[in-house]
Amino acid sequence: MRGWSLAGQMLVLQLVVVAVTVTGSAALVSVLARQLVTTEAAAISKAVALSVATSPDVLAALDEPAPTRRLQPYAERVRAETGVDFVTIMKPDGTRYTHPNPDQIGGRFLGHIEPAVRGEAFTETYTGTLGPSVRAVVPVQSEGSVPALVSAGIKVDKVSAKLRGLLAWMTGIAALALGLGAAATWLVTARLRRQTHGLGPVELGRIHEHHDAVLHTVREGLLLVGRDGTLTLCNDAALALLDLPADAEGRHVADLGLPELLAGREEESIHLVGDRVLAVNSAASRLGTVVTVRDHTELQALAGQLDAERGFAESLRSAAHESANRLHTVITLVELGRTEEAVAFGTAELRAAQELTDRVMGAVREPVLAALLLGKSAEAAERGAELVISDDSELDDPGLDTRDLVTIVGNLIDNAVEAASRVEVHVRGGTGGLVVRVADDGPGLTVPEAFRRGWTTKGDGHGLGLALVGQAVRRLGGTIEVDGSVFTVRLPAPERVT
Repeated sequence: MRGWSLAGQMLVLQLVVVAVTVTGSAALVSVLARQLVTTEAAAISKAVALSVATSPDVLAALDEPAPTRRLQPYAERVRAETGVDFVTIMKPDGTRYTHPNPDQIGGRFLGHIEPAVRGEAFTETYTGTLGPSVRAVVPVQSEGSVPALVSAGIKVDKVSAKLRGLLAWMTGIAALALGLGAAATWLVTARLRRQTHGLGPVELGRIHEHHDAVLHTVREGLLLVGRDGTLTLCNDAALALLDLPADAEGRHVADLGLPELLAGREEESIHLVGDRVLAVNSAASRLGTVVTVRDHTELQALAGQLDAERGFAESLRSAAHESANRLHTVITLVELGRTEEAVAFGTAELRAAQELTDRVMGAVREPVLAALLLGKSAEAAERGAELVISDDSELDDPGLDTRDLVTIVGNLIDNAVEAASRVEVHVRGGTGGLVVRVADDGPGLTVPEAFRRGWTTKGDGHGLGLALVGQAVRRLGGTIEVDGSVFTVRLPAPERVT
């Protein structure tokens, strides 16, 4: 049966079970029916024999010189009325007074009579002149003596005929039960065949192993939440991405801290979990809700760097455009013969640009952060805002990942520039750690939810910048303080390896 489908194997197995059950039940009922019919025949025979042995006519006939003349017609009449096959009245030594075959009268009774001679009635199955029969032998008692014995019996053939009638009914019922069982089994098997697509247990086992291996080896997290909120499936990637315990499956999502994450819309949404940026998709299914989770932490970091590079490029473009305008102005002044005004104009422009560069590079000697501040200064100017580096800013080597610094400083400045016309940045590092302060003249924030993903005052499509700042600060073990429009980030000094 190795090549059979699972449904086919289940059909054969269930048919065998039904057949064995019905056959065994029929055999048991047959044995019980035989015992019942035999017991019934013995009881009838004994009842007839007792009625004859206690009849006054029998006692009266025994006192006559020829008892057979009265007893034979009486015995035949009783036999015909009761339906037994013989009623034999005999002497205590077994000599017959009566018999269905008159030729057997006077002969010896074939069977056991000793218990009846002692005054005990009994039944047995014995082969006599009429063949095998179920018989009873009863003593005729008169004043403490046993003057005669009475035996009544039913032939085994008649018992067997009655049993065969019962067996015919039982066989029909058993066949009907077997047919109904086979039909029900076939229906169940047909449904199972549809559900398993005719696959055998080996193929189903391989599919399960394959799906289980794929489920637990893919890097994308996968969760299945039942309609009652129970987490029914969670692969290894989801456990790692969401920091779930190993026994998460079978627990309610509220106990795992996941309801907010799983309550997202069907389109992709971004969530911050620990120090990870996760892209979450959820979709309703027949079994509940299917949730996929992808790690976008590195992608988000690269996107932040790309935004910074775009900002730098945009600043360079703006500077180039502005420089071209100023250069045309200088050239025009020279062509008009007004060289002194041209020199003064060019010198002032160079002095302003150099002063900004000197001020930034003098305060922040970390090249990536200095470039970020210069770019943000140009971008703020293009937006009509003013970006100022505080006079007490000073930073050499912060000893921190520059990507985290770009994320923290860049997003804080972007948030301030979008809300105010003047932004002041203070950056200072030392043995006690790094302090980044960004203040603006805007309305400020008063809610702690500002650093939660999705919180925004700017409409749809925002709400991730400050959340990324909070994530980076937590990852570095720092703190954030918000006092109106002043954001202060404090980061501990990294441990130096000596």
